[in-house]
Amino acid sequence: MVNFSLEGKVALITGASYGIGFAIASALGNAGAKIVFNDIKAELVEKGIENYKEIGIDAKGYVCDVTNEEQVTAMIQQIESEVGVVDILVNNAGIIKRVPMHEMSAAEFRQVIDIDLNAPFIMAKAVIPSMMKKGAGKIINICSMMSELGRETVSAYAAAKGGLKMLTKNIASEYGEHNIQCNGIGPGYIATPQTAPLREPQADGSRHPFDSFIIAKTPAARWGTPEDLAGPAVFLASNASDFVNGHVLYVDGGILAYIGKQPK
Repeated sequence: MVNFSLEGKVALITGASYGIGFAIASALGNAGAKIVFNDIKAELVEKGIENYKEIGIDAKGYVCDVTNEEQVTAMIQQIESEVGVVDILVNNAGIIKRVPMHEMSAAEFRQVIDIDLNAPFIMAKAVIPSMMKKGAGKIINICSMMSELGRETVSAYAAAKGGLKMLTKNIASEYGEHNIQCNGIGPGYIATPQTAPLREPQADGSRHPFDSFIIAKTPAARWGTPEDLAGPAVFLASNASDFVNGHVLYVDGGILAYIGKQPK
């Protein structure tokens, strides 16, 4: 029988006070995992704990800057002493800056790379030694369609997510013999509060132009929901995926498979 249960597992999801990270953590918790998460601000951690309580999950939250190696090391040590060894790491924390490349400063570019690529390296590095000792572990990196495609104004994000795809493959290559699986999830366009303005109807009742663009590019003809990521996350975190390694699972409604509709 295929084992999707996460009973007894400790799952750490970065930046999971709300949004996609919260949806993934909730799914892992409902599958039996003990949930721990971090955020960069105490008020976000407190709000996250409240959000989990509302759905019946007793999560532990930590204030930690995932780009700071010392803070990450201290957090992992604290989690191991208070909860247990991290069995599942989901590198979810990330940012995007939509700025034309010729107008973007090097400092802005570095900030995106630091949070979206360097931080997953720091986090994975911190949990891998204990996973090696245990002889098992799951690392899930939240990649993007921008791991495969380019688009205007997201040069730093695309560079970071492309790098994250290759970091995923390299972790799989380097630590697979220790029964550590590292895979990615590549969300498509997901309906979240952050993307809500892009889906609001225009004054005349017509679709927002970007909304129309996404619907036309998606064979499913809809935006994804955070819940659409739940099943893939549980699969990649569970024993059901023990022979899946170095793969990026794109949850995009078919966008990457589709050339788009012919103009009328």
